[in-house]
Amino acid sequence: MDGSVRASLDAPAGPPPYYRGNEGSLVSALKTLLFFTILMVTLPIGLYFTSKTYVFEGSMKMSSSDSYFYAAIVAVLAVHVVLALFVYVAWNEGTPKGKGKHD
Repeated sequence: MDGSVRASLDAPAGPPPYYRGNEGSLVSALKTLLFFTILMVTLPIGLYFTSKTYVFEGSMKMSSSDSYFYAAIVAVLAVHVVLALFVYVAWNEGTPKGKGKHD
């Protein structure tokens, strides 16, 4: 047999050695996505009804129509905060922990 053919036959079958590391990072990315998806659904809705009932109508004695408006603003701000946090976490997810140190 030729040397190149023999070398290709002796190579182990299966995924490359770095494959398992990618699988862990995929699970980590999916966990992050699931966490922020749940947060994106629950936080704005919860803040909307909580701020409408307890803050604007309860503490500040606003009318129902005014409290709808201001509670919607609170919910929109919550969506923007969650989205900004997701972008920040996703941006920094692949960077090494001690990238600033030179050992």
